[in-house]
Parts: sequence; C-alpha cells; structure tokens
Amino acid sequence: MIAEITQQDSANTLLNDYISKICGQGFSGDTDTSYATRIVTATDNSIYQEIPQAVIYPKNTKDVQVAMQVASLDPFLSLSFGPRGGGTGTNGQSLTPGIVVDLSRYMREILEINEEEGWVRVQTGVIKDQLNDFLKPYGFFFAPDLSTSNRATIGGMINTDASGQGSLVYGKTSDHVLELKTILVDGTELNTNKLELEKAELLAEQTNRVGEIYKTVLTSCRENRELVLEKFPRLNRFLTGYDLENVFDDEMTTFDLSRVITGSEGSLGIVTEAKLNVTRIQPYKTLINIKYDSFESALRNSPFLVAANATSVETVDSKVLNLAKQDIIWHSVSDLISDIPGVEVQGLNMVEFNGETPEEIEGKVSSLCSQLDQLITNREAGVVGYQLTNDKADILKIYAMRKKAVGLLGNTKGKQKPLAFAEDTAVPPENLADFILEFRALLDSKGLHYGMFGHVDAGVLHVRPALDMCDPEQEKLLREISDQVVALTAKYRGLMWGEHGKGYRSEYGPAFFGDALFTELRKIKSVFDKNNRLNPGKICTPLECNDSLVSVDGQKRAWFDRAINIEVKESFENAMNCNGNGLCFNYDEASPMCPSYKVTKDRRHSPKGRASLIREWFRLQEEQGVDLLSSEKTLIEKENDTTWWERFRNNRKKQQGIYDFSHEVKESMDECLACKACTTACPIKVDVPSFRARFLNLYYSKYNRPLKDHLVANVEQTTPLMAKLPRLTNFVVNFAPVKSALKNVVGYVDTPTLSVPTLDKRTNSEYRYDEKKFSTLSKEQMSDIIFIVQDPFTSFYEAELVEAFMQVITKLGKKPVLLPFVPNGKAQHVKGFLKEFKSTAKSANEFLSRIASYGRPLVGLDASLVLCYRDEYLKILNKDELAFKVHLAHEWLSTQDWSSVGKLSNENGHSVVKLLSHCTETSAMPESKTIWKDIFGHLGVNLETPATGCCGMAGTYGHETDHQHNSRSLYEMSWQKHTSNIEEETVLATGFSCRCQVKRYENKKPMHPIEYIAKNL
Repeated sequence: MIAEITQQDSANTLLNDYISKICGQGFSGDTDTSYATRIVTATDNSIYQEIPQAVIYPKNTKDVQVAMQVASLDPFLSLSFGPRGGGTGTNGQSLTPGIVVDLSRYMREILEINEEEGWVRVQTGVIKDQLNDFLKPYGFFFAPDLSTSNRATIGGMINTDASGQGSLVYGKTSDHVLELKTILVDGTELNTNKLELEKAELLAEQTNRVGEIYKTVLTSCRENRELVLEKFPRLNRFLTGYDLENVFDDEMTTFDLSRVITGSEGSLGIVTEAKLNVTRIQPYKTLINIKYDSFESALRNSPFLVAANATSVETVDSKVLNLAKQDIIWHSVSDLISDIPGVEVQGLNMVEFNGETPEEIEGKVSSLCSQLDQLITNREAGVVGYQLTNDKADILKIYAMRKKAVGLLGNTKGKQKPLAFAEDTAVPPENLADFILEFRALLDSKGLHYGMFGHVDAGVLHVRPALDMCDPEQEKLLREISDQVVALTAKYRGLMWGEHGKGYRSEYGPAFFGDALFTELRKIKSVFDKNNRLNPGKICTPLECNDSLVSVDGQKRAWFDRAINIEVKESFENAMNCNGNGLCFNYDEASPMCPSYKVTKDRRHSPKGRASLIREWFRLQEEQGVDLLSSEKTLIEKENDTTWWERFRNNRKKQQGIYDFSHEVKESMDECLACKACTTACPIKVDVPSFRARFLNLYYSKYNRPLKDHLVANVEQTTPLMAKLPRLTNFVVNFAPVKSALKNVVGYVDTPTLSVPTLDKRTNSEYRYDEKKFSTLSKEQMSDIIFIVQDPFTSFYEAELVEAFMQVITKLGKKPVLLPFVPNGKAQHVKGFLKEFKSTAKSANEFLSRIASYGRPLVGLDASLVLCYRDEYLKILNKDELAFKVHLAHEWLSTQDWSSVGKLSNENGHSVVKLLSHCTETSAMPESKTIWKDIFGHLGVNLETPATGCCGMAGTYGHETDHQHNSRSLYEMSWQKHTSNIEEETVLATGFSCRCQVKRYENKKPMHPIEYIAKNL
C-alpha cells in the first residue's frame, strides 16, 4: 500500500501573516501556499529546481502595488519576490526561493490600440500569439518571434529582451517598447518612456524614489559611455542585463529608462503594463527551403543568403530534422521539405522574404533562385536542392515544425537528454561557422550528442548537448562545458547569453562586464532594490550586499530525481522526461492541447504540472520505503491487501482534513479529461492519461472509490442489460427523483438516452456474426465482408449511426457483419481500474485476434475506444503489437472506390456542411480531417473542417457534477461559435461525447458524417 505523505514545508507564520495582510488591504487576485502549486512552480524549461514559499496571482497593477507595499512593512522585510510569466525560460530566470508573483493567470488584458500611431497597450500577462491574433484584423503584428510564442508572455519577453526569427529586420523586444509601468519593491509606481535628455535631468533632481533612480542611471550611463561602447559587442542581440548603452540615443539627446528595465529579469521591479509599437503585416511572403550536404555547408552559406536581403534565415541540422520526421507534425510539411533521391540532407536553411507587393520580392527571390541553380549545377557550397512556397498557410506549417523541433530534442531516447544551458550563444554572423566548428569539436571531444538550430542571420545558434543530470560526473561536465563556452564566445567577440537571458549563468557577469562596469550594474540594482529582494541572485547583487549570485552549480531538478528508483523512472518515463518546455500552456483555444489548463489557467492542471507532481510523489513515496512497482503489480495481478474498513478509516481522515500529499496529486489528476492530446502535441510525448490511470490505481488501494467511478467503470457491463428494456430504462433515468439522486448522491448528470428501437431490432440475422457459419465460408465468400466492432456508445445510444454505417458499406458493394458486443475497457482505464481493465483487454484481444484471422477489415466508429486498442492495450498486455487492428470508419472509407456511389443530395438545402472533430482523433490522427474532406469531395460536397479544441464532454467528464462549470466553459470557448447556427448549417461531429455536448447546449444533435452520407446518398 502507498504511504501517507504528511505536510511538506508548510507556510510559516510570517508568510501566512503576509498573505492575510495583502488580502485585507484589497488584493483581489489568488494566493496559494499549497505544496502542489509550489512544486509545479519550482521548475521552468531549465535544468534547475527551486521551490518557492508561495505563489500569488494579481489581477491588475493595483494588486501588485498592494503586494509590494505590504512587503515593505517591517514584519515582512525578509520576504523576497520573483515575477513570473509563461515560465518557459531555459535558464531559471523566474525561479525563486521566495514568493512568485505570477502575472500569467489573470493579467491578460489588451487595454488599448492606436492604429494611426501604430501602438498597443497591454497587461504583461498577455501571451505573444494572443496579442498577434488581436492585432491581425488591424493589419499589424508584434514583431519579435519566439519558438514559444503560443505561451510566452509579453512580461517575460520584456524581462529577457527576447528576440528570435527575423531579428535583423524586426529587432528585439526592447526595440518595440515605448512605455513601461513598473511597480518597485516598495510599491512605488514607475512609469518610463523615452524623454528629451533635459526632461530626464529634471526628473533626476527630484528628491523622491523616482528622482533617485533617474539620477543614478543617468550618472552611471553617461560617465561610463566610452567604456560601455568599447566593452559591449556590436551584435544584433543585447546582453540581457542592464542596458547601459541604449538608454541614450546615438546623439545623446534622449534618455529612456525603460531600456534598463527591459532585460533585467525582474530584478529591478515588476512590469505590469507595456505600450508597444507594432509593425504592419506585409501581405506577401515567400519561403525558400534550401537543402545541404552538411550542416557546415548550411552555416557557411548563410552570409550569402543574408546578402540576398532576406527577412530571416533560419537553420536546422539533420538531428533536428530527423526528430521532426518521427513526429506527428511531419505529415503537415513532408511535401514542402521532400527528400532528394540518393542524397542525405544534413542541413536546412529556411530563407524568408516579405513585401508589400509581389513585385517587391519577386526580384530578390528570382535572383536567389538563379544563384542557387548555379550552385547546384556546379556542385558548389554544398547546396543539393531547394523548394519554394508562397502559400502563407504552408509557411506557417513549416515554422510550426521548426518551433516544435526545439522541444523534440528533449524526446531523444536514452538517459542523456539535450539540455539548454549553453544554447543561445551569439557571435558576429561572419564568425559563426568557425565558432560552431570549434564548439562542435569541444562537444565531440567529450563524446556528446547534440542538436543545432537557430538564427544564422543574427549569428545565434542553439546548441543542446545531451547529458544525464542524474549522473554526478555528467553534472560536473556541464560546469566544464559552460566555462569553456564562455571562453569560446569571448574569443569570437560574442556572448554566451545571446537570446534566453542570464538566469543561473549570472555568475559569469563580472568577468564579462569587468569590475568597473559590473560595479555600475550593482549601483543600479542598489537604487532600485537595495535589500536584494527582487529575483535575488540574478544579473547582479546590490552594492554593500554579501549575497551570492546564482550559479550554474545551483540546485537542479536531477537532485530530486536521483532519489527515485531507476526502475520507477524507466516505467514512468512518460512523466519523468517532461522538461518543462510548456507547450501544454498553449494559448490557442482551437488547439486540442490540454483543455483542463485552458479552462482553469492553473498550471497544476497541465501535463507539465501533473508530471511535476507525480515525480515528487514518486520521490516522497520512495522516501517512505514504498516499492511502487511491486505494489502496482500486486494490485493488478492479485488483490488489494488493504481492507475496505481500513480504506473507510483513511477516507474519514481525509474528510477531517488530515493532510496527505496524495490528495493534492489526485486533485490535479481529477481535472484531466483523458483526451490524450498531450501524447502527441507535447514534443516530449508526456502521457498524462497513462500515468494518471496508474496513479489512481495506487491511490485507491489506500482510499475508497466514489460510487460514480464504479458506475462508469462498469458501463460496458450494465448498458447491454439496460438496453434489453430501453423504454423502461429511459423512463426511470429521466424520472425526476432518480435524476435528483443521480445528481446529488452519485454526482452524475445528463445521462444519455438509450436507442429505441435497439440495434438488435434494426439488424437482420444475416448481418450478425455467427462463428459456426463463418468457419465454413470460403475465401471468395469472405472477400466482401467488413466486420463492425461495436462500442457501448454508438451501439446502445446511437443505434441509428451503426445502421447508417451498414447502409454505406452495402452501397459500396460490401457486406457488413456486426460482431457481438465485447467490452473494450476504456472507461475502466480512465478511472484507474487496471486489474479489471487488464482482464477486459485480455478477453477482447483473444476475440478480436480470432476475428482478424479471417483476413477481413475490422472497423469501429468511436475514436477513443478504437485508439484504446492501439495504445492502452499494448501497455496493459505488455505487447509491441496485437494480432488485430481495428480501423476507424474514415480510415477504411478512404480506401474505397466511390465512383459508383454518385453524388450526395442536399435535402435540408444548407450551403455549409461543417465537420467538428473529436479531440482525441484530432490529436492522434491529424490527417483525419483531410481524409473526411476527400471522402466528401468524392461525393460532391465541400466539407469545412474548422480547428476546434475540446468540446468539454470528453467521455464521462462532462457528465460529472463537479465538472459542470468547466465543461460548459470549454464548450463556449471553442465549439459554440461553430454550433450556434446549427439550424441554418449542417454541423457534423465525429465524437459521440461531442454530439451529446452539442445536444445538451443547442437542443439539436449533430449527425456523424456517416449518417449524413447515408441520408443523402
């Protein structure tokens, strides 16, 4: 049995008093001192881990001001703070042992736009892609482009002075900041923008906090101007420290204090609002993907491409390309970056041109293509081919692949994982190839694998060496490589931190800046934060402060992971390998990725959060001497040795509020919709539904299960019995007292209605499977048979769909045969009944394997159950493959000849036919929409397939009383805009739960696409 894990590092009296005080002073946001939230916030996309004391979530600038004002009172002067945005930093910039001020949950408001002057004002929790989606209808975009743009916040971009693709043309974040609103450590509001120097000098004469800051920064930057210009490299990238150079313009006539705050990593104040300039979208784009025989060739060819006046030049090596080819995203770009017969492509440069008119870029593109053709003909520069596209959608697909490839490096097999610690080096572009050759030689000399990609036009290349941080010797190697890379970048007049901030690399600051300039940085830190309370240890410390800078030797996540049994780590690698890349925080409401995070904005309810919690749970169980794998095996193969009475007593302790960390982990797991989007959308393939089911199996060895879990897990056993008397069952289920009992006692609402007439009554015996009969059939007699694999939802609640499918099969000249209903076990897996699920899977496997021996297709209608055969069955039965494969309807239909069927009629006269896909199907089979479009195209119908996220039903999730608010919110977030006009449009949906959800809120149930085909043939 699992152990009870008592309170972990609970909040002390001072911290509780502080939280109580800010709430009493009008703080309107959330506060959280739970161990679960602190664990989830203890990591980012770096190798480090620092558990904070608490997390507060302000809703506006006033909340931040209240938090800082209270913190400046005498009892609380020992508390420190660290602002946090998207939490995607690769160097621990937002990690703090103090109180995290998380602006990403609520401060997402776009406050104002001025089209004439070309600027926008935002709260700093706004996400970069969110801002650009807002700006697009106005014809603008916010230029700095990041691979993490769908979860990176504007505040995080400001604090690291972020930049990315196209920075030679579009610059970095600081080039777009017009004004900042910053709350200082004592609660003072500091508003900064570019001023005439005389006005800045007048402000410096004031005898208040603002005057003191202006005076100090003016003096430091003016008196050290020559040294700054001499010391700072002439690069497109900034130093991510305090920008002593660009506070002044070149003529020394203006002064902008915002430039010091931009790139300061939250060490000077908490930026709450920003006024940003925005850039006109150039309507015409061309992307040329140039292929090379080696990565060195790609690097050495980059100056030639920059000289072609391209907007950007991006590069990836063969390792990154090959990882992308193994991922589900490759299907979207395979025809845009096709292989060259007989040639192994070892490098790729992606060259983009933009213009206001086609003519503006035609000349540049034509000239470059001519030169490339000549290089290929002469076999020069390593160029082996290229492809060109002008289609914006295709260009976005290629960049989506490039962005995801960053995370895919973390999915490398084995214990050694490519790590971000010396991976944003920047050198003058003309030095890049030689620099990288030395860098590669350094890594090769240590026998390390690595992947490379980046912005060659700006001299920035991301290099991620693969190391196992659980090995103390390899941790030492990390320090050794870091030191050598710092020296190497200095040799080539570059920077180690060219794009992703200093963070735990701040220790290298003194050597880079030199004593004189580093002292000036410390003076600036002192005037902003003399007691070192804001993100302490990052960038620099105040003068007369003995605190240390953070170091690359700082506390790492691996220090905690080492305590976990190796066999447990290997068994749960789908949780252990999460590297915090944060793609599960994807802002896009039309993306299926993690609906529970989208609706709660609580990172505990994300794959990253759940992986963090389960890892800590493993460690703490290990600490208590629990053998998790042995316990799990006993529960699945034998019996739970904990009696019902013991579990009842444990439940009583839970109800009495006695703490067990397992409850916090379970609370996070309860919000998971088991949609499995994380298993494909996450570049690391974190598989929450799998480790969630295993956790629930273990959790309920100690605690009793709720009644609703038993009802759900047994749905495939009870539904066939209820379907024998469908009218009576429907009457009883919809009888008001029964509905009330189901809602208030069981916690279950909106039970679907059984089909009348039943499937059994709709099908003739000739279409039912008879084993004796089939065993005597010849191959020729079997040649047209299609076996339909039943599921409990369509067979018992949508018999009309199964009947329609049989009609379509018949129209295609085949003979449908309905197999007897055999439980699949998906519901058992979702609820963590793994012993029962294994038994169900064994039975189904035996039966379907026998059917597969006939050599005829097996086809199912429900995506979540069909995909269960392909995934969960392999794991629970410990097999690499099964003897059978069940196809989804569209997979089989796509192989059929539709020419003899004719075109579909349009009985309802709707001009729009729209298909909304099941999120599990979309995640696991992204090509399914295209397949349905092709099928409908053969039938003369233009099928629209808009992108949607989760509908909010997800099996039984939307039926559970506790989830009603989130279920409806998810539906309104992504689906409602596509279904609200259901009376004037034909809306189709592939998921049973999706159709039920639409019916619940729109009072009209969409058809499955097969029903539409059958009805209109």
